[in-house]
Amino acid sequence: MSKKQIILENIKLMKLVHGGQCIGQNEHGKAVFVWGGLPGELVDIRVTKKKSSYLEGIVTHIHESSKDRIEPIEPLSYLSTSPWQIMTYDAESTAKQSILAEAFERESVENINFSSFVQGLTLYNYRNKNEFGFWGADDGLHLAHYVRGTNGKQMVTESKLASESINQAARDVRDELNRLDVWGGKLKTVLIRASQSGEAVAALFVKEELDMSNFKLPNSLEGIDIYYSNPLSPASVPTKKVHSLGDVTLSDSVGGQEIGYDVMSFFQVNLPIFEKALEQVKVHASGESRVVDMYSGVGAIGIAVGADVLVESDVANIAMAKKNVKGSEVEVVHATSETALNNIQKGDTLIVDPPRAGLHKDVVERLLDIMPSKIIYLSCNPSTQARDVKFLVEKYKIIHAQGFNFFPRTPHIESLFVLELK
Repeated sequence: MSKKQIILENIKLMKLVHGGQCIGQNEHGKAVFVWGGLPGELVDIRVTKKKSSYLEGIVTHIHESSKDRIEPIEPLSYLSTSPWQIMTYDAESTAKQSILAEAFERESVENINFSSFVQGLTLYNYRNKNEFGFWGADDGLHLAHYVRGTNGKQMVTESKLASESINQAARDVRDELNRLDVWGGKLKTVLIRASQSGEAVAALFVKEELDMSNFKLPNSLEGIDIYYSNPLSPASVPTKKVHSLGDVTLSDSVGGQEIGYDVMSFFQVNLPIFEKALEQVKVHASGESRVVDMYSGVGAIGIAVGADVLVESDVANIAMAKKNVKGSEVEVVHATSETALNNIQKGDTLIVDPPRAGLHKDVVERLLDIMPSKIIYLSCNPSTQARDVKFLVEKYKIIHAQGFNFFPRTPHIESLFVLELK
């Protein structure tokens, strides 16, 4: 028996918050975090989550609409992948700058002189990496996205955020799986990456160790790796490679340097905007100091700015980084950031681009002990970046702070802070 839906009527929405929802209150003053709504709107919502201190929901009807509202170009699936398709680009930029500033205000890091928020002209088709799920129906296998607030899926034929070469490759993988009559329940996702020149590679994740020897590589792909991925985990991560065709490595010019990467490498998804951030990193990394790039991935930042040392924990990234620095004197260190702290010296310029969790507390403590001359901190999560900067400003001053719109039409924000030893 299905649960009865709870509908809240006439909820006044106030502002967009970190995470991408719009916050309002119910009649009892409890916070309501809403998808599909904008500040100033009066809406009805369907409750998707109930907690003691807050509710979450999705807009079902709009009584009073915001002047910033526009029609989403993917009306059936935008909430799954890019929930900010409903607002103008100027409104998105303003909201992201405000959310970035508020993240630091919450940590009592105040009086920050932010440089102008950076965004490009391209709102769609900018992603060079995209992941699709699958849905099996009577007429065969379809690409799909999860529907926010449910356990269901929405069938799709493309993602408007992804490049056309990615969308075509995804459809071709779907068609080949249909030719092989692979049941949707045996599949997790397909990950497609594409270079700026349009070459594409893929990783297919399956829930069983299927015999994929008859899989034919589509013309739209340079290569594909097929992985068995533990079905007990919802994440699409490799457990065992079961088949491989072609070559899954790509390359792109980043900051004037040719950088190689493969389908599973960490690599920025929006290169034109990334290069705008890279210009600032290069300005602040220039000088006579030794430059150490922690969380370096395949070396996209470090190599482009002339770093002396790259530190990375992922084995596959390390392999690509070593290829990328071949013939140079750049040292590549295979270690986690917290176990590689001896590679940092007083007087160094340190570049960090950590995952969403931010810097490990041992790293922050060690930095305050070693005191490198400058810390250049690029982050995909202003909330954890603000937490870390709060401790670092004990001995450092902020000399540059700027937000970047790496992910248009989504709530995600990239931010760059440069800290100099007091």
